[in-house]
Amino acid sequence: MERSRDIRISRHRRPSMNSAIAHGGRFLIVLGAWTGIGVFPLAAQGQETAAYFKQNCSSCHTIGGGRLVGPDLKGITTRQDRDWLVRFMLNPQAMIDRGDPYAKQILEESRGVVMPPVAGLTRDRADLLLDLIKVESTLEKSQFEGVKFSDRPFTSQDIQLGHRLFIGTKKLKNGGPPCISCHTVRGLTLLGGGRLGVDLTKVSERIGGRKPLSAWLVSPATTTMQPVFREHPLDAEEILPLVAYFEDAANQVGDDDSVAPLTFFLMGLGGMVLVLGLFDILWKNRFRAVRRPMVAGGEIGTSA
Repeated sequence: MERSRDIRISRHRRPSMNSAIAHGGRFLIVLGAWTGIGVFPLAAQGQETAAYFKQNCSSCHTIGGGRLVGPDLKGITTRQDRDWLVRFMLNPQAMIDRGDPYAKQILEESRGVVMPPVAGLTRDRADLLLDLIKVESTLEKSQFEGVKFSDRPFTSQDIQLGHRLFIGTKKLKNGGPPCISCHTVRGLTLLGGGRLGVDLTKVSERIGGRKPLSAWLVSPATTTMQPVFREHPLDAEEILPLVAYFEDAANQVGDDDSVAPLTFFLMGLGGMVLVLGLFDILWKNRFRAVRRPMVAGGEIGTSA
């Protein structure tokens, strides 16, 4: 009797157990859906923000690694309020032009280098970057502490290799264009280098030395260089000789490359004169050979 009663109770309770399992399954499905929608995108968003910082900010800033061209950003959210930071990130030049004291202090400490406009930076993205910096600032060692570079003395071989990389006789490992395509340094060649970018003769002094310049070359953040070197970054073994070449160029006394455009114009003008003179020599007899029969034919017709 007891056994039959237990069986009846078991059968009676089984639907409830099945119902609980079903409800549990639905709960897990809902939880899984919530996880997929709420948590994974947040992680992906964090990864995207970190990648954006690395590509656009790490060339001038570290988080806990010391000053580069711009200030170390560790604890920056405790030094200024968020609204000020967002406004500065979006338009630093405007903050400087308004005479903001802290913006002017940053400019002075950065040797007069103004933070350039950052491609794709919006207010929302600026907020995400500040969240990232705030979290990274609490870590003992941030992933954005900065790349470590060799501090060994430069050799003449380093300088020579840097010169070859600059002018393109030594191709860059990852297929990027040589520096001379857009830049020049004083005393480079008779015609100098490219004029699209700035003169790099004093770039080492302007940016602040070996470490900031090396960090800049790892990930150039200008609107012109970034699209090119995102796909074709400089190799670590190329950065050291380029920095050596720039430091050596800053110490050299050469011809002022400001006369290079005039030299180019005069050479072009001289070449044009030579070509015209050559054409005159080549066509001179041919012109007479056509003209003489025509004149002679006219004289014969007149006499007839």
